[in-house]
Amino acid sequence: MRMELKKTPLYDVYVKAGAKVIDFSGWALPVQFTTIKDEHNAVRESAGMFDVSHMGEIVIKGEKAAEFLQSVLTNDVTKVTKMKAQYSMLCNKAGGVIDDLVVYQLEEDKYLLVVNAGNTDIDFDWLKQHEIDGAEVMNVSNEYGQIAVQGPAAQNIISSLVSEELSGLKLFEYIQDVELFGEKVILSQSGYTGEHGYEIYCEAPVTAKIWEGLLEAGVKPCGLGARDTLRLEAALPLHGQDLSTEISPYEARMGFSVKLTKGEFIGRSALEAQKEQGVTRKSAGLEMQERGIARTDYEVFNQNDEKIGYVTSGTQSPSTGRSIALALIDVKETELDNEVYVQIRKNKVPAKVVKTPFHKN
Repeated sequence: MRMELKKTPLYDVYVKAGAKVIDFSGWALPVQFTTIKDEHNAVRESAGMFDVSHMGEIVIKGEKAAEFLQSVLTNDVTKVTKMKAQYSMLCNKAGGVIDDLVVYQLEEDKYLLVVNAGNTDIDFDWLKQHEIDGAEVMNVSNEYGQIAVQGPAAQNIISSLVSEELSGLKLFEYIQDVELFGEKVILSQSGYTGEHGYEIYCEAPVTAKIWEGLLEAGVKPCGLGARDTLRLEAALPLHGQDLSTEISPYEARMGFSVKLTKGEFIGRSALEAQKEQGVTRKSAGLEMQERGIARTDYEVFNQNDEKIGYVTSGTQSPSTGRSIALALIDVKETELDNEVYVQIRKNKVPAKVVKTPFHKN
């Protein structure tokens, strides 16, 4: 029997707008409102917004909350403040990535983890398994709505709607208790598009009110399709493809989120060995040299016709018109301009290793 899809507080808004809704990790979410290219270009040129209320929220609170997070996350939680968030990862003992996430400090002994939707229950169970006295783990996902406003016009639009000064806000800095359309929200300078933008965290019941207010302010609604092409142009990894329990932060070129000097944490020994010895495979940006789109799991070969890895994410870039991909391949094949071949159906199509991100404003 098919499980009923979960719905965000904005589901009725999608239906009313005539968006194309699909199953995404068990959630009914819009893949597009108009066209993927139109929505992609709106974010690159002006401003677009995404419903990301499906993302999970897990609260860790108690006098040992920070100590607990230090033991399960790869990054140094002592650097998180009431204004500065942090990108981090949950790893298993082998150094594989259970999930990548963002940490916010709500109060001195209270932290908010924003995790990937499809991993919320997995993350929560993992954290509960390792829970210590003095650090309570709570899944509060149903209490939050989340909207991302992204694009070069995002700052001007949001600044016109709030009283706080936003021009000095840097990446992963945030302000709590911002009043937006009469509601208190967390406003974070962050996103998943490679553009300047904000993520708005609000109480679930007021999400639709804020969405409608942003619509009236001229922000274009966008779906999952544009979110994926935007994040791939910016070479931002997607868990389940570019990151997984079988792919480490160093293999994914996300080693900046690992702080080996902070002390013990789950996965540290394995990651320390990778850091010292080097990895045998690594993520690389590919650009197809002939027609064809490199899709997830397509095999990659070197010039000697030896299999060297596989594509983790691929698309046709709306910004450049070129076919681009991230691939996990033999580290010896990752030099810039190296020619490799992607198996697309019956053909091995030439591709070149290129610098990432593929597009940068």
